Amino acid sequence: MSADHRTESDSRKLLGRLRDTMAEDAAGQARLDKIVQLIASSMQTEVCSIYLFRDADTLELCATEGLQPEAVHQTRMRLGEGLVGRVARTRRVINTADAPSARGFRYMPETGEERYSSFCGVPVQRLGETLGVLVVQSKEAREFVADEVYGLEVVAMVLAEMAELGAFVGEGAALSARHSRAAMFRGTQAQEGAAMGRVWLHDPRVVVTNPVSDDPEAETQRLRAAIDQLRLSVDGMLSSAMTVDPDQVQVLETYRLFANSRSWLRRMEEDIESGLSAEAAVEKEQSLARVRMAQSGDAYLRERLSDLDDLSHRLLRILTGQGRDTGAEMPDNPVLVARNIGPGELLEYGKRLKGIVLEEGSVGSHAAIVARAWAIPLVIRAERITTEALNGDTILVDGDQGIVHLRPDEQVRKAFQDKIAMQARAMERYASIRDLPAEATCGTVIGLHMNAGLIADLPSLPSSGAEGVGLFRTELQFLVRNQMPQRGELAAIYSHVMDSAHGKRVAFRTLDIGSDKVLSYMKPTEEPNPAMGWRAIRVGLDKPGVLRMQLQALIRAAKGRPLTVMFPFIAHPDEFRAARCEFDKAMDRERILGHALPQSVEVGAMLETPSLAFAPDGFFREVDFISVGGNDLKQFFFAADRENESVRRRYDTLDVSYLALLETIIRRCDDAGTPVSFCGEDAGRPVEALALSALGFRSLSMRPASIGPVKHLLRRFSLQEARAVIDKARAAGASSVRDAVTEWISTQG
Repeated sequence: MSADHRTESDSRKLLGRLRDTMAEDAAGQARLDKIVQLIASSMQTEVCSIYLFRDADTLELCATEGLQPEAVHQTRMRLGEGLVGRVARTRRVINTADAPSARGFRYMPETGEERYSSFCGVPVQRLGETLGVLVVQSKEAREFVADEVYGLEVVAMVLAEMAELGAFVGEGAALSARHSRAAMFRGTQAQEGAAMGRVWLHDPRVVVTNPVSDDPEAETQRLRAAIDQLRLSVDGMLSSAMTVDPDQVQVLETYRLFANSRSWLRRMEEDIESGLSAEAAVEKEQSLARVRMAQSGDAYLRERLSDLDDLSHRLLRILTGQGRDTGAEMPDNPVLVARNIGPGELLEYGKRLKGIVLEEGSVGSHAAIVARAWAIPLVIRAERITTEALNGDTILVDGDQGIVHLRPDEQVRKAFQDKIAMQARAMERYASIRDLPAEATCGTVIGLHMNAGLIADLPSLPSSGAEGVGLFRTELQFLVRNQMPQRGELAAIYSHVMDSAHGKRVAFRTLDIGSDKVLSYMKPTEEPNPAMGWRAIRVGLDKPGVLRMQLQALIRAAKGRPLTVMFPFIAHPDEFRAARCEFDKAMDRERILGHALPQSVEVGAMLETPSLAFAPDGFFREVDFISVGGNDLKQFFFAADRENESVRRRYDTLDVSYLALLETIIRRCDDAGTPVSFCGEDAGRPVEALALSALGFRSLSMRPASIGPVKHLLRRFSLQEARAVIDKARAAGASSVRDAVTEWISTQG
């Protein structure tokens, strides 16, 4: 039948029949068989087939009307294979009058499809996740017209919702219940460790239980009422941002633009007219936005589509009444699963979390910083996990490998339990040497310090065996607020930190924002390469009021105790001198005001750019100490962005050229009589820590959980012998000394 003879009521009748089929007390296969018959009859085509994924890469013919029935559950194809596989891979419609001549056509002799010329395949997808492919075929050589294709897309949307609700559960992998199969996700490690627990979704999925409606007029009214409510909420956020948070106006203006978009509303109303409920119409648009977002190479367009996706989600919550507070209780041993999360929201969960898994995020994100501070395993970029996980699901987080197991089988679970038990035994071993010095067998003692950023970190100071805090990240107190903290507030926080340290040295790093750490209440700066742009001390010197306020807070917090301050991202000696001048002014001001001054003062610089390693000799005599910021220094030395997974693992800390730079820094500090330490992720890796100590560093700063493993290794070896191994490897022309050092460690037992 041509599209001209198909009416909107025909589409609604078909969807109504699909809904009735879903309501019948029948097995999943019986439902699928009836559905393909209904669609073929309604479309007046000889063939209708449904292919579903049996695993991430394989589609299986699960029901057909018109092809050979014995091909059901026997015909399979890989993602991208044949026309059906192409539809699944590209997530786009293929509509051709001559299927055998179409690019990628694959002949399946067991199906008998060689008799059919016309082919139209549409993806069955929900929120950007492809579940399968819906296909119609006919002997007549013709392309299906736009209205027919649109009708199939609407039907595919309903099939996706039916699959989500478990309407097709039966025997076999392709018909197994969704959210019941074991699944593994390969992400990126952001914090080491292993955790076993239960899923706790930060943003529980919205479930559409009524995808089909018989009353388009009533559904349109529901949609418009929800849109009005959405517009009011966006206007409310916008007016609030105007008074409290003016720098979020641009994002909210985009929200308002979408919320008032006539084309967005018109498309959803057309979906409703075809027989979808208001919720299903919104979710159809949201699914399309996510597909376009995944396929777009334009960063600006992806950002706008992300805004539309978020707005659709808000609209769905209004229509369904399903908010974040579902009434569910957080399980024991919760593992947080989210698309992304800010530091303020993460801090609200506290240390109850056993692990964190994010679909997005970066190794330098706020969430990663908090997770490291808490020593909680974190895996980022675990694609699609929020669509697969349900609250309460068993989940295993392997932060060492960047792997997540969801609903694991018994064999995987047992192996994981063995790994956790081994780690627990290692921790007991580390606890036994907690109060002993990190003294190598040659008699050299290395000072091991911890990195921190939250008051909650400080209880780790005595339990970790750290000698002090080598880096206290002051920016976290700024990042978790929606407005600039006050001087008195900061002074109280810094004083509490020093109290909690019980006299041990705490090196406070002044505000290090910019790059990946952006304050919501400061105007964002569009930069092509933010890691090398306006950040850290550059911001402090350009906004001296903020820097002065923080320095005054630190001086007041000391209350006559020793104070250690270091300035981040110093690339030129003049930057340190300007920052030191601000500190001296703050000291003079506090003296005039009659406030107690610190008993003693250390003011140092973080060496994070290769340029500073070659500063004049006078600079190294001016500073009270140097802290080598290994994370940034390595990325700038190798020109490899540590946020970029394609390049960040290509370059080795134990590369001989990088070690030569570190040796230069150590020698220059020694010549000037200036203490030098190494701070960063590499300091907390035992092999790297041994090599850095052998090179000449006598102080290392790392996350608290790394101190035990590092101390354990250092106490077993001679730094003089380790240095000899390094020198021998370099003399032999090795590009990295890693293999030589690890082999020597293993041969020493």
